[in-house]
Amino acid sequence: MAADGESAANRTGGDVATRVTLQTIADRVGVSRMTVSNAFSKPDQLSAALRSRILAAADELGYAGPDPTARALAKGTTGTIGIVLTSSLQYAFTDHIATSFLGAIAGQLAPTGLAITLLTSADSGAIVPARDLAMDGALIYSCDPTSSVVDVLARRRLPLVYVDQDPAPDISSVNVDDRTGARAAAQHLIDLGHRRIGLLLSGLHGPHGVVDPDVRPLDGHASRQRLQGWQDALRPAGITPQAVRQNGTGLEAARDGARLLLDRPDRPTAILCFSDVVAHGALQVAAELGIQVPRDLSLVGFDDNPIAVQVQPALTTVHQDVEAKGRAAADALTAAIAATRTSGTLTARHVLLPTGLVVRDSTAAPSSGTP
Repeated sequence: MAADGESAANRTGGDVATRVTLQTIADRVGVSRMTVSNAFSKPDQLSAALRSRILAAADELGYAGPDPTARALAKGTTGTIGIVLTSSLQYAFTDHIATSFLGAIAGQLAPTGLAITLLTSADSGAIVPARDLAMDGALIYSCDPTSSVVDVLARRRLPLVYVDQDPAPDISSVNVDDRTGARAAAQHLIDLGHRRIGLLLSGLHGPHGVVDPDVRPLDGHASRQRLQGWQDALRPAGITPQAVRQNGTGLEAARDGARLLLDRPDRPTAILCFSDVVAHGALQVAAELGIQVPRDLSLVGFDDNPIAVQVQPALTTVHQDVEAKGRAAADALTAAIAATRTSGTLTARHVLLPTGLVVRDSTAAPSSGTP
């Protein structure tokens, strides 16, 4: 490997462009080879005019630039962070909350020059990007804590930050106050007079269908915290909810779960939903069954997803500041990376962002004619 990070393309090709080296550029400009190298890796050591001449000559000669791998070895940094998502990377491009979160991270990292690599938490066999890809640190975002990918990253001793995960003493974390927000949502329904309340839970593993929320644990930090918050209000009121556990967080899974709650004679008069997407699914099923919201059924979502104000009626929901969460996650990870480079030690920081109930049109007092 070239000591100065010349690209492999510049060293091994068969035409004129692929044989260009730092020395070729140095000869063209009339400077030393090290000066040319500094134009790419240490621009502050050259005058703007000289660097401009060197880069113009490199462009004219077709120089592709320093080899990223060699440059990373020389600098001791890759310039990339990983973001570990759920088992499907498609989630990052289809879920409004995930895209807002990732966009906030990208915006916060822009001044640092750090790039982002998306990683799946699924065990894909021989190909394990979390093990094989070079990165300076990683964000673990709303993943199954038992995933082997999380363990791989921990064994690599990379700087890590947990987001929407159970906090760990020695790893920085960023969470929203799911429990307080969920408690407020449940109390809102109780204050309206609802007693028959359903829960639409979300989980990646375990049985789908009607469950006892006090017995069957949920996987996922947010799922558990939201369930605990709901129960914080429901138990003192003497309310035992009807609960359905759905597999996944998507719209179709939500529709399946909602039908189990609504297509029955003793259906609830109100439903607390894991997310706004889940509430949207329940809203669709209610319409198909001729159940009017909020006259016959009140619905409460969570997240304050843009979809909450796009559907009719607009959803009562719990707001979380997803962009603030993304910025806090990016800051925590850059701090962890910086601490690792300078001292090798870091005092983990744990950020808990507030939530708040947003009352809109999908909730009302139970109708006297509701069965």
